[in-house]
Amino acid sequence: MEPLLEVKNITKRFGGLTAVDDVSLQIYPGEVIGILGDNGAGKSTLIKVISGVHHAEAGQIFFKGQRIKINSTMEALRIGIETIYQDLALAENMDVYSNIFLGREKLRKFLGLVDVLDHEYMQSESKKVLKRLEIEIPSLKNKIRNLSGGQRQAVAISRSIYWNAKLLIMDEPTAALGVPEQKKVLNLVKTLSSQGVSIIIISHQLHDVFAVATRLIIMRRAQKVAERITKKTSADEVVSLIVGSLPGDYN
Repeated sequence: MEPLLEVKNITKRFGGLTAVDDVSLQIYPGEVIGILGDNGAGKSTLIKVISGVHHAEAGQIFFKGQRIKINSTMEALRIGIETIYQDLALAENMDVYSNIFLGREKLRKFLGLVDVLDHEYMQSESKKVLKRLEIEIPSLKNKIRNLSGGQRQAVAISRSIYWNAKLLIMDEPTAALGVPEQKKVLNLVKTLSSQGVSIIIISHQLHDVFAVATRLIIMRRAQKVAERITKKTSADEVVSLIVGSLPGDYN
């Protein structure tokens, strides 16, 4: 099977600091992988290169077998790469369906002359994507500020999936959530994977990553130091690789 995304020998520097040093990885359709490492290991910088926030000094990116250059976040979105950061980028004073269409609102002609928001269409489409992902929100007219953390995460994910994300990058998706809501988000990740969406998770919550990821990429000091099949490793081994008490495979 051909990888959905492949990055080869990516290097990113900020002045004299090397934030990502010669990192390569692959992810296949419908696969969930975890990128793990301590603060400053290069995880966030790596995903920002993939999502078009940063431009790498060296390396190549392939998507569906074709070499691509991602020069902006909008280019990444057009390709089908969506990133959900910890702040979720939701408008708290707006309702659920408006957030799913945020920045890409559906318009219709009023009296054949004036463009107005097509609320009925946006509500209908939002219901469809929430139903597809088995997400329960009492009313799509609820303001985001009135939703729980897990429901907000679900809205952000629904927005990405509605706009045809093929690769979803999730940065600390269960941070600041209670245990029940963590389970709901992880179940949603499993649902997305079963529907063919590839997912990269960055998290400090090893238990959560072990619950959904099939492979783990471990980074330390800007380098990829190891790659493990989740079922064939343990949290203890991963922690040892993260902190350096085990040397890793590539150093």
